[in-house]
Amino acid sequence: MNRTAEALRKKDAVAVLREHGIKVSHQRVLVLEYLLEHDTHPTVDTIYQDLLPHVPGLSKTTVYNTVRLFVEKGIAQELTIEGTEFRYDIADPSHAHFKCVRCGALYDLPLPQELSAALRVPPGFRLEESHLYLKGVCPSCTRTN
Repeated sequence: MNRTAEALRKKDAVAVLREHGIKVSHQRVLVLEYLLEHDTHPTVDTIYQDLLPHVPGLSKTTVYNTVRLFVEKGIAQELTIEGTEFRYDIADPSHAHFKCVRCGALYDLPLPQELSAALRVPPGFRLEESHLYLKGVCPSCTRTN
């Protein structure tokens, strides 16, 4: 995790929302705290199901709109490795994602500085986002076969 992501995880969720110009609400704070505390790359459904017992009036639409807002403001990133399932993660350009093709688990992998430097865009281009996705078999699945 890079220093920016580490700092983001240590900050109070309310402060993070304010720094990004987002109006503070109870639901937004809870969704952000969830993303900061769970590095499992959750889906909207997962976030919704996990928060619902704590916020009975929460709707799936609210969770969806909240994570989309976080993506737009650069707090979170949307991962679409398979193209059919959207997962969310705290925005952190210092890592890649590895999906196990057997169990479906999604892992963060450190991205070497050399690779980040090699992926710079030519002058005149403005990079808005980048994602590196790898697929293969995780250590756990490798051991079981």
